[in-house]
Amino acid sequence: SANGNDSKKFKGEDKMDGAPSRVLHIRKLPGEVTETEVIALGLPFGKVTNILMLKGKNQAFLELATEEAAITMVNYYSAVTPHLRNQPIYIQYSNHKELKTDNTLNQRAQAVLQAVTAVQTANTPLSGTTVSESAVTPAQSPVLRIIIDNMYYPVTLDVLHQIFSKFGAVLKIITFTKNNQFQALLQYGDPVNAQQAKLALDGQNIYNACCTLRIDFSKLVNLNVKYNNDKSRDYTRPDLPSGDGQPALDPAIAAAFAKETSLLAVSHAAFVLKLVFVNDLCVFRKICFILKLGLPVAAVPGALSPLAIPNAAAAAAAAAAGRVGMPGVSAGGNTVLLVSNLNEEMVTPQSLFTLFGVYGDVQRVKILYNKKDSALIQMADGNQSQLAMNHLNGQKMYGKIIRVTLSKHQTVQLPREGLDDQGLTKDFGNSPLHRFKKPGSKNFQNIFPPSATLHLSNIPPSVAEEDLRTLFANTGGTVKAFKFFQRDHKMALLQMATVEEAIQALIDLHNYNLGENHHLRVSFSKSTI
Repeated sequence: SANGNDSKKFKGEDKMDGAPSRVLHIRKLPGEVTETEVIALGLPFGKVTNILMLKGKNQAFLELATEEAAITMVNYYSAVTPHLRNQPIYIQYSNHKELKTDNTLNQRAQAVLQAVTAVQTANTPLSGTTVSESAVTPAQSPVLRIIIDNMYYPVTLDVLHQIFSKFGAVLKIITFTKNNQFQALLQYGDPVNAQQAKLALDGQNIYNACCTLRIDFSKLVNLNVKYNNDKSRDYTRPDLPSGDGQPALDPAIAAAFAKETSLLAVSHAAFVLKLVFVNDLCVFRKICFILKLGLPVAAVPGALSPLAIPNAAAAAAAAAAGRVGMPGVSAGGNTVLLVSNLNEEMVTPQSLFTLFGVYGDVQRVKILYNKKDSALIQMADGNQSQLAMNHLNGQKMYGKIIRVTLSKHQTVQLPREGLDDQGLTKDFGNSPLHRFKKPGSKNFQNIFPPSATLHLSNIPPSVAEEDLRTLFANTGGTVKAFKFFQRDHKMALLQMATVEEAIQALIDLHNYNLGENHHLRVSFSKSTI
């Protein structure tokens, strides 16, 4: 933290329309904010050369290497209000052209700054006498053990690779669930990279107010990866098989990952920190979308300059972003959806519960009495309602293209006691079929858009392929392909002729009783057979 002289020196700072300067004045910071979070605000725009925290005043000064970088940063945050810890903050030019700080009294900030600078200058080792002990203690291992706390939204292997590549070439990642917590082991080529990543990322949230990274050094010094798939990957061995029931990694993507692993560390820097720290997933998704089309990021009004991110990595990031709720709606945001253009002859509260339950825990459903082609659906939180809206708006249900929007209602009212509403309203608050009740559930990692291929699980040993083909054909569609998982016949992939047929089959057969106390679990898959 800053000393008294610094506080006096920077009293009475400038107005919003000050002349451009490479020193920026940041106001209205949350009391508990860290130096890392403040530095991260500037990293997407260029090198950060100094920082001064005035914690008593909830302010900070950030010095960038060039005035041009500072101008880009101010212009960007004028259009997109930055948030730290869910609180809006304000950034303006400082009257000062250079930041002079007493490094001996500003040790923690300087330690973080040096760690980040080391990464920005092609991963040179940390140096200097002002670095705190935590920053210079030799790492025991190049392998980090990562635990995700408060994992209310999916964190994939590709998301971890995007984040941790900022600090050096990631060689291998293994993900798994232990004690109902999503965990990962991640191996760098150099223990120094692991040390820098732990210093900068431990305690940070991946998404707004959730998915907190807890990072320690592992006792392992090398990871043995057998398969390249959604759960594990060796970036030095693109030739590895995908393993049972897993789609093979696209050869083009495999080649890109193998060839450009070292490039990822540099080219993703600004992009990744945008994802990790600024909590602006809307802009993140727009950038990804444009990158997938091969257009420069500069084509987005107010966006950053082109980042030269490899297409394969951009596609992976975009896929990951598509599985989380849109920003601006916190867990306490609008939870009620209005669904219109329903087939009023066919739709029921139960069918809406089943379909929308793929993307969140549906609490209540009300089909409108005077407009039976419309319904209100209340989800468990605002992110789930956004997720369901993003994936289901424009899909076909019972032959009609449904429209899904956010409702102005804050809750779905139950009918008054004794009033018969013809079964149009149903309370599912205590349903045992909620997929996401348990934090850290594997279901969070398997949220995909509607697709023709369905993932089936909880299949009893006595049920054969022909039984399942017949069962799904009876929903009115055509079964195009079927495949049991090789080592686990409790699971299978089944492909219908169209996405609409798959939606119908999921509605009809999720939780279907197959006998032997086995209820079939059905969800959308990203795989093809």
